[in-house]
Amino acid sequence: MNERKPEILLESGINELEIMEFTIGSHLFGINVAKVREIMKIEPLVSIQKSNEFIEGIFKPRDKVLTVINLPAYLGLPESEKPERDIFIIAGFNNSEYAFHVHTVVGIDRISCTQMKKPDPVIFGGREGVATGIVEHENKLITIIDFEAIITEICPEKGLDVLKITDLGNSRRNDKHILIAEDSLLLSKMLVESLHKAGYVNTIKANNGQEAWDYLCELRDSEVDLDSHLSCIITDIEMPLMDGHRLTKLVKTDHKLKHIPLVIFSSLISEEMRIKGKELGADEQITKPEIGELVGIIDKLTE
Repeated sequence: MNERKPEILLESGINELEIMEFTIGSHLFGINVAKVREIMKIEPLVSIQKSNEFIEGIFKPRDKVLTVINLPAYLGLPESEKPERDIFIIAGFNNSEYAFHVHTVVGIDRISCTQMKKPDPVIFGGREGVATGIVEHENKLITIIDFEAIITEICPEKGLDVLKITDLGNSRRNDKHILIAEDSLLLSKMLVESLHKAGYVNTIKANNGQEAWDYLCELRDSEVDLDSHLSCIITDIEMPLMDGHRLTKLVKTDHKLKHIPLVIFSSLISEEMRIKGKELGADEQITKPEIGELVGIIDKLTE
């Protein structure tokens, strides 16, 4: 029996997040509800020869074939004692869907992004970006998993489409300053490298919306010429401390900053999210992994 996820009813720009909690052994994890398409009981799988060690197999629940990621194995945690009761979480991002094998689904909680703290990078085997945040909520410690980073590591071709940069032709050095708010260590590194290849060599990196906002406030309140120090802002949506929608709202309601072009670059761009971003004043919204399109948009916005 399949279980559909509930509707997302969060107001735009209030820095709140709904997370679905699930378990692997005694560990409690979370995933943004916006990424959850469906919850399913475990089903028989077809094995794939010579696939990544963490790809458990494939199955076809209805009209599409889904790849199953063995999340316990990836995180170095023990398998379930009662595997017949395990769950598939069907998650969608970057215009693709995947099934993540977990043990149980606990429920849904609404949290403030200010509750989400950046974890120590050595958590779960030291893979960069595996845990995107730690939340303490109602006497529970919940580890928010970076599902995009997992897919990018397992299937690099599903990450940022850096080959599109080559298609843009020869890029000249560009002195415009680009502020990037992205919490994933892996994806931010790829994004910065791609922008440098495209000629945008002056990039300022913020690990979350709060860091980006602190930098913007410092720049705004200084005596420097703002436009000569900042030409464009690129922000993810899901980040600890302050999310991209909150950052967008703060920028676009600030009389000194609102003219600066702001692009939301996220795996979560759906029709609903696009409406929210537009209401908040985002100049453009682009779905990962379209880095070539992002560069073209930056070119247009900073002419």
